[in-house]
Amino acid sequence: MTIQTDYGTVEYAPEDLITFSDGLFGFPKLTRYLLLRMNEGEDDDSMLLMLSVEDPNVVFVLINPFFLCPDYSPVLAPQELSCLDASDSGDLSYYVICVVRNDYLENTVNLKCPLAINPQTRCGIQLILDNTSYEYCHKLGSFSSVNEE
Repeated sequence: MTIQTDYGTVEYAPEDLITFSDGLFGFPKLTRYLLLRMNEGEDDDSMLLMLSVEDPNVVFVLINPFFLCPDYSPVLAPQELSCLDASDSGDLSYYVICVVRNDYLENTVNLKCPLAINPQTRCGIQLILDNTSYEYCHKLGSFSSVNEE
């Protein structure tokens, strides 16, 4: 299958898709996405593009939160784990959405509402983490791992 995007033509197979059965916050009708690596050919998941195959104008920049905050520890409720067909939070991959601004120093990530994806089933959900110190808006420059680069 192919999809035309601002980044060119992207070829994919149905098994490449990540499905968010409830969509994402603000995008409930868009449920199928492709994860695209920023550097083609590299096996680096620190930063990805997530492209809606239902509306290729909708693209999210995702960052692996452990790259920013090595002690990041999302805890899922049993029903969230069940929805993802996972027995443990550690079985999942996590990403946070980056809000990209004109001034890159103002770019932010939402650590409170990560995406949790089961890499085996390719199903995902967006969470709201309760009882954590994580906020909806963290500037990228506030993380020591970014400042050390």
